[in-house]
Amino acid sequence: MDVILHLGVHRTATTTFQHYMRDHVDDLVGQNVGYWGPQRCRKSVFPGLFRSVLGQKGRNVAQRAEGRIRMFSQQAQLRGVQELLVSDENLLGNCAQNLRFERLYPGAGERVARISAAFGGRLRRIVLSIRSPELFWASASALAVSRGHPVPSAARFAAISEGRRTWRDVITDLACAAPGAEIKVLPFEAHAGRPDVVLHAALGRDAPRDDRLRWLNRSQDLPALRATLAQHGADSNQLPDGVGRWQPFTDEQIARLRENYADDLHWLTAGADGLATLTEDAHLTRADTSLPTGAMTKGQGYDEGQMAQHR
Repeated sequence: MDVILHLGVHRTATTTFQHYMRDHVDDLVGQNVGYWGPQRCRKSVFPGLFRSVLGQKGRNVAQRAEGRIRMFSQQAQLRGVQELLVSDENLLGNCAQNLRFERLYPGAGERVARISAAFGGRLRRIVLSIRSPELFWASASALAVSRGHPVPSAARFAAISEGRRTWRDVITDLACAAPGAEIKVLPFEAHAGRPDVVLHAALGRDAPRDDRLRWLNRSQDLPALRATLAQHGADSNQLPDGVGRWQPFTDEQIARLRENYADDLHWLTAGADGLATLTEDAHLTRADTSLPTGAMTKGQGYDEGQMAQHR
C-alpha cells in the first residue's frame, strides 16, 4: 500500500477539497483508494506524534502515536486499500504558529520526517498547494483573528515581508524529510475551485469533476473581523475601515512578497533542482480573478458540523 500526503497548505481551498473527497469516497473505495481526512487524523490517528514529552507512567507519546499509525495503515491494507490518501493541512503546523515565528511552516521538515517514519517507508507522494504570499499571509491572519488570536502588529507584518524563508525552503525541507517521496506542487491561482485537479495530482489519474462550485471556510472580510473583535472585547479599531479583504501589508511589502513568489515559481518551472514537480492544469489558460461563487460558509467548526449532518 502506498501513502499519499495532501498537506495543504492552509488557505488554499483545503476544506473544499476535503468535502469533495467525502462526496466521492464510495467511488474511491471501488478503486482501492482509502481516505483519511482531518477529523480522523486529528482525533484518532496523529495525536501525540509531534510531541516530545512523556505521558502518564513515563510512556513516550510520540512512539505510541507512531505505533497507532502503523496499526491503522496495516488495517487499511488488509481491507484491500492500495493507495491511502491522507489530507490534513495541520500536519505541517498551523497559521498561528506561522505568525508567531514570522515564517512559513518552520517545523515542516521535522514533522514530515516523523510522518514518513511512522508509515514505515510507504510514503510515495506529497501534494502541496502554494499561494502568493501576500494573499496567503493576509488570509492566514484573518483566520487567526477570527478564532480569537490577537491582531498581529505592523512590525510583525514587516518582519514577515522581509523574511528569507519562501515556499522553496518549505519544499526543500519536505524533500529532505522524505527523500523517497515524489513532491507535486500546485499553484493555488491555477486550481482555485478545482478540487478534482488536486485529486488528479495526488492519484495520477482522472478524477471526478466537481460541479458544486463550493467555497468553504473562506476568510472573514473586514466588517466581519471588526465584529469578531468587538465580540471578544478587543478594539476593532486595530483593523482599517472599509469592506472587502483585509490586506495588512503595505504596497512595498506586497511587491517584495510577490517578487519572492515569482522566484519560487521560476525555480519550480526550471525543475526545482529535481526535488519537486510543478503541476498545472492543462485545461486552464489563465487563473481566474477570484474564487468561484457557491457555498460561502466560514469556519472549521461550521464545516465539521455540516460534515456530521451528512454522515
